[in-house]
Amino acid sequence: MRAALLGLCNWSTLAVCAALKLPQVSALLAARSARGLSLPSLLLELAGFLVFLRYQVYYEYPLLTYLEYPILIAQDVILLLCVFRFSGNVYRAAPYLALFVASWFLLSLRKWIMDLAMNLCTVLSAASKVAQLQCLWAARDAGAVSALTWGLAAYTSATRIITTLLTTNDLTILVRFVIMLVLNLWVTATVLRYRKAGVKAE
Repeated sequence: MRAALLGLCNWSTLAVCAALKLPQVSALLAARSARGLSLPSLLLELAGFLVFLRYQVYYEYPLLTYLEYPILIAQDVILLLCVFRFSGNVYRAAPYLALFVASWFLLSLRKWIMDLAMNLCTVLSAASKVAQLQCLWAARDAGAVSALTWGLAAYTSATRIITTLLTTNDLTILVRFVIMLVLNLWVTATVLRYRKAGVKAE
């Protein structure tokens, strides 16, 4: 039973994450605008994903407990390029991408750097969700933000709570996923609220 639940959570998370950002990319391309999408939120999320992936690799955790993160990072890079493209200069993404690549190598220089970065990772990831919420509250418009993407992110946070409890039982990771679940649900609810308000206004 435990193995079946673990397998279901791992593989469903991987399947969902393979397409997690596609509704958001599709919404951006359809709108030809990044309206409603927060660039600071995206950058913080990307940094959080990178640190989290590096932490899992550094401590040699089971591959299936973090296999979705390379996929999520690739999708966030595509989103970042779309945001810069619609803001008029795709080359502005280059310094950010260079910083992320350099960080990958710097994080594992010392164990204390890795552990500190992981603790800050939760703060970064939470800040990314709060930045998106602030962007939505300020605009009072969901714009091109995809509720499906945020809802799927909430699902993956919930499944990762289960897989963490069943495998590593790492408290730092567990706390991170609980916070991410709450914030992902909050962003999803906010997007749906402003989407309904926009439909009524029309």
